Amino acid sequence: MADLEALLADFTAECADLDRLLADLDPADWQRDTPAAGWTIAHQVAHLNWTDKVAAVAATDPAEFDRQVQAALPKMLTFVDEAAEEGAKTPAPQLLTDWRRDRAALVDALRTVPAGTKLPWFGPPMSPASMATARLMETWAHGQDVADTLGVTREPTARLRHIAHIGVRTRDFAFMTHGKTAPAAEFRIELSAPDGSAWTWGPADAAQRITGPALDFCLLVTQRRHLDDLALTVTGTDAREWLGLAQAFAGPPGSGRMAGQFA
Repeated sequence: MADLEALLADFTAECADLDRLLADLDPADWQRDTPAAGWTIAHQVAHLNWTDKVAAVAATDPAEFDRQVQAALPKMLTFVDEAAEEGAKTPAPQLLTDWRRDRAALVDALRTVPAGTKLPWFGPPMSPASMATARLMETWAHGQDVADTLGVTREPTARLRHIAHIGVRTRDFAFMTHGKTAPAAEFRIELSAPDGSAWTWGPADAAQRITGPALDFCLLVTQRRHLDDLALTVTGTDAREWLGLAQAFAGPPGSGRMAGQFA
């Protein structure tokens, strides 16, 4: 069973890392365009803030969460962008304050969920541990967009294991979102962790294999880098096809990044 307190600590640490990039930014820098088309730094933070707030509602008031989902159904393909657009209008100091408050409220809310409870979500229901992991993944991914905008290289941490695990677990989902049937056989994923240790998934003798740095795998499954720009070794046509489709986040297929975009 996942250690919820450890996951919440990692989520809090990931938020703090991004917060350090934002804390001393001039308000004008919040309007800088990020690699996500149409999204400024303000959009990135507004999206994180909105999602943290909605996740807290799912944890504390499932009926209200369902009401919000029903209200969003007529604009299911646009409501996330609309929420980011609206939130990005908030003055930068207030937006940062709101995000700090609401991410802390989410941590408190997840702690109070009774053991064994599944939280409603826009995809399948999730345990509090899965919700904390998903929020960490999104914070890291959108934080990468902010770091890229500011020209900052972030130090990889052991928290990448959570993101890599989501990337592996969503293999079949990635095929499904593109109208494809996932291969029946498991893949072998062997990643080098930031501390030099190995993280592995799948049978050791699998024919389809991905090896390389954990950071590069996480950049790929969150669609923050193109495969051609990463030091991943891919063996097998099914594995290569997956890495062209992979997405650790829910929702429709993302547009990803172009090869050479960050050269």
